[in-house]
Amino acid sequence: MVGFLRVMLIGVLSFSTSLVMAAGPEPARLKVSRDKAITFLKNSQNEDGTWTFSEAAGISALVTTALIESGVPLDDPTVAKALNRLSAFCQEDGRICSARSNHAGYETAIALMTLQAANKSGKYDEQINKAGKFLRSLQFDESKDVKPSDLSYGGAGYSPDGGRPDLSNTAFMIQALKAAGAKDDDPAIQKALTFVSRCQNLESEYNTSPAAAKINDGGFYYTVAAGGSSPSGKTQDEGLRSYGSMTYAGLKSMIYAGLTPKDPRVKAALDWIQKNYTVQNNPGMGDNGLYYYYQLFAKALDTADLAQVKDSTGKTHDWRKELADHLFTLQQDNGSWVNSKSNRWFEGAPNLVTAYTLLALKNCESAPLKD
Repeated sequence: MVGFLRVMLIGVLSFSTSLVMAAGPEPARLKVSRDKAITFLKNSQNEDGTWTFSEAAGISALVTTALIESGVPLDDPTVAKALNRLSAFCQEDGRICSARSNHAGYETAIALMTLQAANKSGKYDEQINKAGKFLRSLQFDESKDVKPSDLSYGGAGYSPDGGRPDLSNTAFMIQALKAAGAKDDDPAIQKALTFVSRCQNLESEYNTSPAAAKINDGGFYYTVAAGGSSPSGKTQDEGLRSYGSMTYAGLKSMIYAGLTPKDPRVKAALDWIQKNYTVQNNPGMGDNGLYYYYQLFAKALDTADLAQVKDSTGKTHDWRKELADHLFTLQQDNGSWVNSKSNRWFEGAPNLVTAYTLLALKNCESAPLKD
């Protein structure tokens, strides 16, 4: 968001002027690491253009996006084959996934962003438009007879066949709609903001849910719907504990919805980040979902135009350099990354984790702040 940090409250986070560039990772080291990862992904592609599983459209879309964002051209044989297969996943109702997928929302959002990244000369306009309409159809709103007072309102889940909405799917939906050209004030994004706000541990006029004041630390958890859930656990009084990946997903989503640091929701999220800053683990979750956390950490801080983060001790961190340097140490000899300590959320799969890492490294590239 342009000028996001120009109104940042003093003492919460450190930031630079538009004339200052954060150091970021050493370019030569970044290139070596990225090239090794690209080679690994090219070598691990299935014959049909997918990665890992032939029907795993979401993983293949993430890998394809990571390759494109890492500078692999669209006419590269690996990318071209992947895009052809991704196009074949497109269904008439707009979803982009296997017909048997139970994760149509998540996979369609990821695939939409992939096709948008590859959409030269409007080649994928039709598929992108249909996918956007499908994602909007997943939202819990008046079209499903869900009222604004309902804690599910504005959220999105894995599929159109019921279930409950969650912050992870909702954040992907928001990012995908923004990639497809939706504005901050788009009704779907503003409805989603209602749900996002209720997944924050912050009692306010935007969140009067039963769990809002029980922890009140400004962080986010998985879902407020259907009684609420946080994989980080609950307190004795049924408070839903905040954790890292969802807090960065929440911050990113609020920025996409047009909020600024003047808003108490953003200020509270940034306070939580200041107090829980780390590149060593996923705060509140340890090694679980670690690389998903890294990808969200980098995307959210980059979207917020943050050059540096000042932690609760007053130490200033060049997060781009710190994260990238840490990721370099975790890269396997074959160029991949894998979560060797936890397979939760499929992070034992090197193709998925390598894609997460390349996307994080893209956001670690040094860039001057925007005016």
